[in-house]
Amino acid sequence: MNADKRRQIFERLQKANPHPKTELEYRTPFELLIAVMLSAQATDISVNAATRHLYPVANTPEALLELGEAKLTEYIQRIGLYKTKARHVIQTCRMLVELHNSQVPQTREALEALPGVGRKTANVILNTAFGHAAMAVDTHIFRISNRIGLAPGKNVLEVEHKLMKVIPKEFILDAHHWLILHGRYICRARTPKCAECLIYDLCEYKGKDD
Repeated sequence: MNADKRRQIFERLQKANPHPKTELEYRTPFELLIAVMLSAQATDISVNAATRHLYPVANTPEALLELGEAKLTEYIQRIGLYKTKARHVIQTCRMLVELHNSQVPQTREALEALPGVGRKTANVILNTAFGHAAMAVDTHIFRISNRIGLAPGKNVLEVEHKLMKVIPKEFILDAHHWLILHGRYICRARTPKCAECLIYDLCEYKGKDD
């Protein structure tokens, strides 16, 4: 895919959705961090359903530590891998209190040192909470990047690096959200809605309209 096509793709996505945002509900960087940790292999809908009950009770590292792992599991038990996630959340809260003055760090290294936080989660926090140029490649973005020819790669890291290189700089801060939403609702895994796609004519997907 050439540079002109890529620019047109993001111009159209921007025009259709000038101010994209995550579908996870949060008010602070810490709430976003916990929500993203909980969202691994889970839907945003299920995470939001849990945090709507959890955050009024405990939405700071200190409050979650006081709540404890056992009580936390009661709030998130409908989310996949909830026992492991509860353990990681409590461990992360302890590290935030002891090492970061209860604040979410703003460097990739410090974020990835937190239990349950990998590169994708770190990139989401850097981009969404702090406005850094970072690209969190999830299954949607990986699929789209390969399917439409935007930034083909064999693994998520390769796709991430390519996207950071080829996306025009003026679109990079919002590109993560545009691509996720496009993959979630239009360019779906099994039945992409090509007839509803606003970048159909720019797409290089060979199976269009199959």
